[in-house]
Amino acid sequence: MSYKSILTIVTDPAAAGSQLETAIAVARRQDAHLDVLCLGVDRTQTGYYYAGATAFVQQEVLDRAQKDAREVEAAVKARLGAEDIRWGADTLVVQIGAIATVVGLRARFADLVVMGQPYGKGRGQELEAIVEAALFEGQVPVLIVPDGYTGAAAAARVVVAWNQSNEAMSAVRKALPALKAAKLVDITVIDPPAHGPERSDPGGQLSQMLARHGVHAEVSVLAKTMPRISDVLNRHVRDTNADMIIMGAYGHSRFREAILGGATRNMLELAEVPVLMAH
Repeated sequence: MSYKSILTIVTDPAAAGSQLETAIAVARRQDAHLDVLCLGVDRTQTGYYYAGATAFVQQEVLDRAQKDAREVEAAVKARLGAEDIRWGADTLVVQIGAIATVVGLRARFADLVVMGQPYGKGRGQELEAIVEAALFEGQVPVLIVPDGYTGAAAAARVVVAWNQSNEAMSAVRKALPALKAAKLVDITVIDPPAHGPERSDPGGQLSQMLARHGVHAEVSVLAKTMPRISDVLNRHVRDTNADMIIMGAYGHSRFREAILGGATRNMLELAEVPVLMAH
């Protein structure tokens, strides 16, 4: 089992360097086809223009989005032109409110989507929408790449954030190619419930399942000694010198995470290594 169709979506070549380099590296290791969607985004919302200006403003923002899309396409083709992998690039212009539909249709036929961190300086609101569309509408695993990462080498040590949830199980199944390629998989359980189904052997059944796939796995049970789960995970990654995190995405509603915060949003903001997420 391997990833054979990889998709990455670029809206700003200057901010997408790490994700594009990682997508190229993953495609080469997996002998996969890389599809790049060059997106020009109309970030305005219809209905918010003053009376009489709608047609003029709409044409102006459409022209700007088309120009952005052409610039993205030129930068992507210039970077990929010398590569020896199989690749293709498509260009589209889309309103920000329609991103979920457009990205969902493209992502559903990919085995893996590679994206940069959607939060941070210089990131537009469309990046969050793209990541969520791939996870929810596309139902595809998404590899979130931190700034500066290039994916030149496969992850040797992988941390699986295991909380027995459906989302975590989905992430593990969809991450099997990465798990099988790793030298060691660390199933990390934080504050396992005292009365849960795995109370006597946290992570044991998952370890057994992975072992049958040829995965060398061990279990780490950690106490929640910091306010946020993401803080404990990031510290464990540093302590163990891990290369990647596998975790379920959005165990709570996206609205709740956006307002109150949550492990998914915090990891998208603060991850120091690539994070493979699935819902």
